[in-house]
Amino acid sequence: MAVSRRGVLSIIPAAGLLALVGPLRERAYAAPTGHAAAAAADDRATVLANTVALFAGTTTSNARSEVAAKLAAIDQTARTRLAALDKAGAGELFPGVPLGSNDANLTTSFQYLYQIALATRVPGSTSDLHENADVQRTVIDKLVWLYDTYYGDQSKGYYGNWFNWEIGISTHVSNTLALLADRIAADKPDLTATYVAAMDGYLRNGKNGDVELDSRFHTGANLANITTNRVLQGAVLGDDARISKAVADQLTVYATVDPYNLQHGVTDGYYADGSFIQHASVAYTGSYGKTLLTAALQTSTMLAGTGYLTGDDLTAVVRGWVRHGFAPLIFEGWMMEAVKGRAASRTTTGYADVAAVVEGVVTLAGQSTGTDATALAGYVKYLRGTSRAALDPTSFVSPTTIATYADILADGSIPAADLNPAAVSVAFAAMDRTVHRRPGYAFTLARSSTRISKYEYMSGENLMPWFQGDGAHYLYLAGQDQSTAYGVDYFTTVSPYRLAGVTAPVETRKTIPDLYGTAWYDNPAAGFTSSSESQNTYVYFPLGTDAHSGSCTLGPYGSAALVLSDDAAYAAKQAGQLPDDFVAYRNARGVKSWFLLDDEIVVLAAGVGDPAGRAVTTTLDTRIAAPTDAVTLTGRTWDGSPVTGPGTTEPAWLRYANGTDHTAVGYAFLTRQRATASLDTVSRSRRVVRTSNPDTTATKQVFGLTVAQPAGADLASFAYAIVPNATEQALARYRGGPLTVLTNTTALQAIRHDGLGLVAANTFTPGTHHAERFDLDGPACLLARTARDGTLTVALSDPTTLRDTVSVVVRGRALTLTNADDGVTAHRVPGGTRITATTRHTYGHPQTATLH
Repeated sequence: MAVSRRGVLSIIPAAGLLALVGPLRERAYAAPTGHAAAAAADDRATVLANTVALFAGTTTSNARSEVAAKLAAIDQTARTRLAALDKAGAGELFPGVPLGSNDANLTTSFQYLYQIALATRVPGSTSDLHENADVQRTVIDKLVWLYDTYYGDQSKGYYGNWFNWEIGISTHVSNTLALLADRIAADKPDLTATYVAAMDGYLRNGKNGDVELDSRFHTGANLANITTNRVLQGAVLGDDARISKAVADQLTVYATVDPYNLQHGVTDGYYADGSFIQHASVAYTGSYGKTLLTAALQTSTMLAGTGYLTGDDLTAVVRGWVRHGFAPLIFEGWMMEAVKGRAASRTTTGYADVAAVVEGVVTLAGQSTGTDATALAGYVKYLRGTSRAALDPTSFVSPTTIATYADILADGSIPAADLNPAAVSVAFAAMDRTVHRRPGYAFTLARSSTRISKYEYMSGENLMPWFQGDGAHYLYLAGQDQSTAYGVDYFTTVSPYRLAGVTAPVETRKTIPDLYGTAWYDNPAAGFTSSSESQNTYVYFPLGTDAHSGSCTLGPYGSAALVLSDDAAYAAKQAGQLPDDFVAYRNARGVKSWFLLDDEIVVLAAGVGDPAGRAVTTTLDTRIAAPTDAVTLTGRTWDGSPVTGPGTTEPAWLRYANGTDHTAVGYAFLTRQRATASLDTVSRSRRVVRTSNPDTTATKQVFGLTVAQPAGADLASFAYAIVPNATEQALARYRGGPLTVLTNTTALQAIRHDGLGLVAANTFTPGTHHAERFDLDGPACLLARTARDGTLTVALSDPTTLRDTVSVVVRGRALTLTNADDGVTAHRVPGGTRITATTRHTYGHPQTATLH
């Protein structure tokens, strides 16, 4: 029997980790005595020693020449912070970082003190800061001053962002207490308990100063960070119970999320298909998922050699995350946009995101053995060899990781290799994302539904996100510096209404700060505060209002389907559930399918328009280039006339080419359609997408290929293929070629590719739908491939996640089932063979069967 991708991920030994939770909780509630007490004391000492090694390195690692730059950076940063202390003005600890009403500045002040403390604990250092008692006492004195003046008074604290008070400040303080544990014990022994009591007091989304697993704030990466801090707090206090409880709480984060059996109501975390969700419904592998990866590996490092965490279960879980969750989303060293939430608007994204993942993989390789270690080390080499950005290991947190990274690169016996095949289609059904990869490109699609948010806006980040979950796509071309094609400049210079793949009404929307004058909708009487559940539901990350958003894969091929819908805020506003001054926007309508093949991505759209009668624009693709790049547009119309630049025509095919970076994308129109190709130079400040970005101007050539529908126009349909790296000759061959559109309606969208022996269909309505020799029942996704010997392989999925079964009748001679996933059956019916896939509790994951 075939073992599905879901099955592979489901056997990751998270259960082994959860088996440790009970004994740890028992340890937390039973004070150790005798030999157990001595062992607990040794465990706590080991945690502190491991923590110093994690952040400051070891004598062995720090003697390596490859680590010298990192140590120099640690030393110079500390000297800069020390010098700044003498220049602070009134109400400041550091100049330019005023305190009293800005929680981010208070967090920064604690961070700077940690950076000073770190430089004093670097093993093997010849710096005069090494174990410098005067410098350490300075840090301690400033901790006292911050506590007395700006932190200790709970009645004056906890303004602004909850994250700073429960995680940000506590992280820097806990790390500093761990680094200076001996000095604090000798000079200011009450300081540790004083600070820990305050940190407990600020854990206001917890319970009795501790973690609350039922709190929506204590989930996923946030829970991992909180509990890591509590481990260190327990180590410096000599509190074995705190450590045991924190580790037990953290281990719950690493269990695979089962959407049909949620624990504590939490949807945040990793799913069986490799998806990662944070903030209840946001696809977030590239930001919070990365943070959780780091936290998990720091935990395993801190607890190594102790009785708090034994065995290989945690590293085995994380190996699964890397292979199935991260590797598909990294293309030539770049983290894909569709899984970053609001972080997509930051200037430090993309290659920098992957640097953090690389450090995690290096650590993981060092904690693994045998073929696992070799595969991870080979992946590190692969990322280093394919990335267009030189990875600077001084960005790593740990000096020891830098040394291990150097060893991996120098080891000639380790071959560079990706963890996934070069040709693969990945359905992240649990987070409404699809990734399709070939050696020359990667295509990523972002969808939304009643399960996954349309977008994420928060804290003045990602100010114009409205259509990012409405079928926006990102096409990454091999050999290109992706920072010139995507990243913050893509969102800065491309109109939010003209993101690639998006259908949007022609209108002007306002950002949250423009609408309300603050970074959120402030109406406490109506339940809207900066971190309220209403704010999350209707402002920060609203869900879609249609359940139909699905995907399917069959070998290296894939498909996806989406019904465009309004977001939850608009639906609630129409229902009279929101205040009069709350602004919500209505979206356009349509159904869309993407069929992901070898040389092309075929897109079908039907029922496209606006029920309110507004004009609508559908953007088939958008690309950016440097203002001086040699960009050309060529093509042919359906009547054979040449296309030699921007304009509105009925193209049979078009080709966008950037002669400067040697990239090209083609567009083959599978039905006649009037379309407009544009090429404009756009300059905007990066602050248009994030209020805290530097006020620097991004200037780009912006290419757009759009279909416009005037106000009051009939609903439209169109079909086209996006062809990465296309030549003009290849595009000219699409007419009369092996690709055929079988049907394109709001009920059924289907294609056939004769060269691949593939039929792909998405259905959207109840009833029976006919596509070639296949009769599909109700909403479904189908991929069917016929081999030369007549063997038929079928994949079926439920794009709504609401159906118990999905079935298809294959008309013709009787077929015999030879191989199938669990829950897939086949039997003879009049005129053909019915294949039925049990889709109940599969959460949109495809089920496959082979018949002959």
